[in-house]
This record gives sequence, C-alpha cells and structure tokens, in this order.
Amino acid sequence: MTDRTTPRSAQSPFRTAFAALSGTSIEWYDFYAFATAAAIVFNDVFFPADMPTALKTISSFATFAVGFLLRPLGGIVFGHMGDRVGRKKTLVITLLMMGVASFAIGLLPTYDQVGVLSPILLIVLRLIQGIAIGGEWGGAVLIAVENAPEGKATFFGSFAQLGSSVGALLSTGMFSLMNLFGEQAFDSWGWRVPFLASSVLVVIGLVVRTKLEDSPVMDEIHAEQEQEQGGASRLPVAEVLRKDWRTVLVGVFSLATATGGYYVVTSYLLSYGTEDRHLSESMLLNGLSLAAFLELVVTPFLSLLGDKVGAHRIVVGGLAGVVVLSIPQFMVMGTGNVALIYVMMLAMRFVMSALYGPMAAILADGFAPHVRYTGISLSYQVCNLVFGGFAPVAAVWLSSLAGGAYWPPAVALMAVSAIGIWCTLRLRTYHGRRVASPHRRITAPAAPSAPSPAS
Repeated sequence: MTDRTTPRSAQSPFRTAFAALSGTSIEWYDFYAFATAAAIVFNDVFFPADMPTALKTISSFATFAVGFLLRPLGGIVFGHMGDRVGRKKTLVITLLMMGVASFAIGLLPTYDQVGVLSPILLIVLRLIQGIAIGGEWGGAVLIAVENAPEGKATFFGSFAQLGSSVGALLSTGMFSLMNLFGEQAFDSWGWRVPFLASSVLVVIGLVVRTKLEDSPVMDEIHAEQEQEQGGASRLPVAEVLRKDWRTVLVGVFSLATATGGYYVVTSYLLSYGTEDRHLSESMLLNGLSLAAFLELVVTPFLSLLGDKVGAHRIVVGGLAGVVVLSIPQFMVMGTGNVALIYVMMLAMRFVMSALYGPMAAILADGFAPHVRYTGISLSYQVCNLVFGGFAPVAAVWLSSLAGGAYWPPAVALMAVSAIGIWCTLRLRTYHGRRVASPHRRITAPAAPSAPSPAS
C-alpha cells in the first residue's frame, strides 16, 4: 500500500507533463499517419482501380472514420480501468495497443495482392487504434493536471494536448520526407515507412511511462474506498451518466470544432487541395507541417494565459476566430498562391490552438476525481465519434452536393463553432456549480489539505 505521508515532490509536474506529452505524441503520430495516408494514398492502395474517384476517396476516408466508432468504447473501458486501477497502468496498455496496430498497418498487403481482404484487415487494425486512442487522452490529461501546482492546471494540462501537435508534425514530416523519393516509390513502399517507424517511438514512450508514478489522486481514491467514504466507483460510467450527463453532453459540443474541425482543415483540406484544386501534394504537406509547428509553440502560451484570465475566455476566443477564418481558409486554395495559402493555414491553426490546452483543464475540473477519467474520456470520445471521424467524409459529401464547391463544409464549420461558443459558456456555469457543491475539485499535490511533516 502506498504511504500517503511520503511527499511526492520527487515527481515534478514537468516530469509528469513530459510523460503525458511523450505518450500522446506517439499515439497521435500513429493516428495522424493514418489520416494523412487516407487522404493521399489509401484510395489507390486498398481499393480497386476501376472504382470511381469520388467513391474511392469517400471509401478511403471511411476507413479513417471507423476508428472513431470504438473510441467511446475505449473511453469507457479504459476510463473504468483508470478510475479503478490507476492512470499509469492504463496509459501503458493504450500505448502498446496503438503501436502494435500501427506497425501492422505498414505490413498490410494491397488490394491488387489479396483483393477485398486488404481493406478488411485495414479496418480491423483501425478499430484497434480507435479503442486504444479512446483511453489515451483522458489518462494523459489527468496524469498532467492532477500533478499540476495550484493555479497551473491549464498550463500543465496543455502538455498532453501538445502531443497532438507533435504527432501531426512528425507524421506530416515523415510523409513529406517519403515524397522526396518520387511518386512511384511513395505509392509502392514509401507510405509504409511512417507506420513501421512508429515501433521505435513506442519503445521510447513505454520506457518513459513505466518509470512514472501514478497520480496522487489515486492514493486518495483508494484510501476513501478502504474507509468506505465514497472512493472508487464500482461502475464509473453509470455514475457519470446518472449525475453528470449534462456536463458530458455540453462537453461533447464544446469540443466539436477542436476534433471535427481539425480534420476539416487538415485531412479534408489536403484532399480538396490535391483533388479539386490540383495543388502540389508536397506543398500542402509542408504547409500542414508548418501549421503543426506553430500549434506546438503557441498552445503552451495560450494555456498559460488561460490560467491568468480564465480558460473559458481563451476557448471562446479561439472558436470565434474559427468562425471568421473558415471561408477564407478554403477560398485562398483557388488562388494557387503558396504564400497566401500558408498564411491562412497558420492563421487557422493559431486560433484552433486556443481550443486544446484550456479545454483539457475545463473538462477535468467538471467531474469528481473518482469518475474523472471516465467522464472526460466519454465527453471527448463521443465528440470524436459524432464530429471527428466522419468530418472529412461529411465535408466531401457536402462539397459534392454543391458541385465541388468549398463553401458548404466551411459554413458547417462556422455553425459548429458558434454552437461550441454557447456550450463552452455553459461548461463554465456547470463548473461554477460544482465548485460551490460538496464535490471536490482537482487535487493539486502542491497544495495538500495538511502540511507534510517532511517537505
């Protein structure tokens, strides 16, 4: 049993934040590698050559979308494990699952080699990825937030979100590198390298996470359980749906732009630029890499600002920026002006950076500690199911209804962002009610209820 009198100062907030960052970077690298490949190569590798181009594109994005079907299940299963057993063990399992599935994708046979079995295997591995990523985000956020000093939860919570930027940067960078070998080499074997290379990153991530201590909140949960004072819930998902369903529902819509909107301005934008505007694939990949780097740099600063002025204000400002930039983002694609396209990519990613780090802390503070892993995972993964995976498919479909025009997906993104503003403000209201209620907030190790005898 853990000795709760032993101070945890040896495990600094930065160490746990780095552990969250390293793991989510690897998992999101694998996830975005699939998204990039689905946009530019899977349509030719895993589907018959005589299939209509639009149908192949939709089918390719559909394989990307199926990964989102089981993400809520992953959130429930691993959320239950994280709330009952611990954050650390759960995160090790999710990382290992994602790594094995991604490596296997790099070894898959093509449609020309095995026929319909090829896309079937791709879908199975994608479902495994979905389950793994379903349990990753919540645990990574909590391991950073629950170890954060008082008043710094937004900043340290952003490190888990930075994994998305790092993963996207590594993924698009790898695909850009493979493109240098030429189109024929890329279509033959180059697209496989990013998936196979993930095995090296997974080993690094496992080393970092296995050396990490669990969240101090788990000590309190287990102690309360032993004293029969409402510790670990027997079935966290049932308690969340019974007591906090409003928080889950509003959280889903407040996250819609951060999830679905992201794929619209990355995966769909890449497909729209290459298929409809005949722009250079390498040029767009380089632009997305620059945007990912900007997001990586900006997110911590916006999260630090959120600790000072309020995380809700930062998120609302970011959503308002998405509303303003949605149409210009796609409009400039028709100009063919590389500099202008890059400027709009960077501007859009800047305002979307305001949605990630702050939202992690907002959601974490909305649930009681003993069901927190399940609560935030359920909100995030249901949002990804509804708005995330099918966003590129919906964008292609909306565009096709208007003869290939860009404005239907852009208007849809504006509408979702406007709804997100209202829902984020509602989350602030629910958060205020929880703070005023007997439920405990995030436990910060830097501000214990009683001074430690040895510090």
